[in-house]
Amino acid sequence: MLSRSAPVFYGDIRSHERVPLPFSTFIGYCKDFLQSADDGRDSISQARKHESFGLTAQHGDNAMGEESPHQIYLAQVPIINAENKEMGQLECLRDEIKTPAFLEGKLLASINLWMNSARTRSSTHYDPHHNLLCIISGCKQVVLWPPSACPFLYPLPVYGEASNHSAIHLESTNFSLYPRAKSIDEYSQKVTLHAGDSVFIPEGWFHQVDSGDLTIAVNFWWRSEMMSGMVEHMDAYYLRRILKRLIDKEMDRMLSIPSTAVVNNVVSASGQSSSGNAVDEDLDMNHQKAGGKGKLEQEFSLHELEPHALKSLHELVSLVHHHINQNQPPGDIPVDQSVSREEAEVRKIVKSYLFNLEEDPIANIVWNLEAHSFQRVFLTLAHNFPRTLEAFVLHALSPVGVEVLTRKFEQMDQMIEPDDRSQFYQKFYSVFDDQSCAMDALLNGKESFASQAFNNVLAQYLGINLDGSKP
Repeated sequence: MLSRSAPVFYGDIRSHERVPLPFSTFIGYCKDFLQSADDGRDSISQARKHESFGLTAQHGDNAMGEESPHQIYLAQVPIINAENKEMGQLECLRDEIKTPAFLEGKLLASINLWMNSARTRSSTHYDPHHNLLCIISGCKQVVLWPPSACPFLYPLPVYGEASNHSAIHLESTNFSLYPRAKSIDEYSQKVTLHAGDSVFIPEGWFHQVDSGDLTIAVNFWWRSEMMSGMVEHMDAYYLRRILKRLIDKEMDRMLSIPSTAVVNNVVSASGQSSSGNAVDEDLDMNHQKAGGKGKLEQEFSLHELEPHALKSLHELVSLVHHHINQNQPPGDIPVDQSVSREEAEVRKIVKSYLFNLEEDPIANIVWNLEAHSFQRVFLTLAHNFPRTLEAFVLHALSPVGVEVLTRKFEQMDQMIEPDDRSQFYQKFYSVFDDQSCAMDALLNGKESFASQAFNNVLAQYLGINLDGSKP
C-alpha cells in the first residue's frame, strides 16, 4: 500500500493505496538500504525503481520520489491463512517457520510476515485473536494497554472499517479533543524485543509497535477459548449482559466523591444560610399543626438532630426553595395545594438535567449523609417540611440526585430494623397526595441517569456519540 502517513501506519484504509510488489524486489530494496548505510550514502538502484510490483506492501507518501524505498513496510503478509487459503502469499516459507511447542494443538488463524526497511510505527489497535509476535532480526518496541483502558484510547466507531484502532495519535495527542488520553500512561506496559525474543499479546489488548531499521518478524494468531466457546445464538444475550455491566460501572464512576466546596458555594448563592435556623417555610407553614407537640412530633423535632444533620437539613430546604423560586412564577405552588396536583408539572418530573455528582449541590448533601443521619434528616423533613419534601422529589431532584437518593435508601435498608424501615417509608411517602407521582419521579430519574451512563459507554467503548459531540 501507499501510505500518506508514513512512517506511522494507521488502520484507516483511507490513508492507504494498494500497490503490488514482488517479494524479491522488496528484498532488493533492503539489500540496497543496508549497502547504502554501510557506504554512508543514500541512494537506491535506479533499476529497482522501475521494476514491476506484485506483493502487497505499505509505502510512504513520497513513494514515487527518490526516498520512496526507505518507507516500504511489508505488514501482515500471510504465510498461511486458515480462513482464506488463497491469501497465503508466502506459503513457500511455511516449512521455514517452526511453530512454538505451546501452540501445538491450537487452531491457528494465520501466520504472518512483518518486514520493514526503515523505522516504522503501527497505530494503536487491538486484534480479535491471541497473538504471539516473534522477532527474527532487528528490534521492536511494543506498548500494551489492557482492554479496560479502552475509554482512554478513544476507539474509532465500532461500525467503521478501522473499528479496532484508536482515534488518538500518541506521538502528538490533542488533549483538548481527547482529555481522557492524559491517563493512558497509567495503564501502559512497554517491552523492547530483539532477535530471538517474543511477546504474547492477548486478544483485545491495545498495542502500538515501533520497529527499528530493517526488522523482520513473524506472528501467530489463534482464536481464544472464550471466543471459540461463544455460541452465535447467545450473542444478543452476551451483548446485553456486557453492556449492563459497563453501564453499572459507569454509573459508579459518575457518582465519584465530590468536593464539599460545591455545596457551600451554591447554598451561599441562594441567599440562604447553610448553618442558621432562619429558613423560608412558606411551602410548609400551613401544614404545621397548632397546639402542643405530641410524642411523634417531638421525635422529629429539629432540636433533636445532631449539628451536622441539622446543617444538612437547612441546606436542603434552602436549595429546594431556591430552585422553586428560580423555576416557578410567584404563586405557582400554593401553600394550601399539593404540587403533585398540577398536571403540567407532573409531566415534567425531572426538571434539572445534571448527571455528575460534583455538579449537583443537592445530590452532594444527600451523598455525604451516613445512613442513620440520612434516616433522621428525611424523617424530620417529612414531618416539619412536607411540601418542601414533595417539591424536593417532584421538582428539585436531578437524575444524579435521584440515583443518590435511592442508593441511600438501599444503604439505610441494610442498617435499620424492618419496623423502622416500614415507619420510614410510610412517613416519607405520606407527604404526597398522589404517591404514584413520587414513584414515577424516582423511576424516571433513575432511568434518565442510567440512559446517560449508557450513552457514555457507547462513546467510551464503541466510539458512538448519540448526541453528536466528541466522545
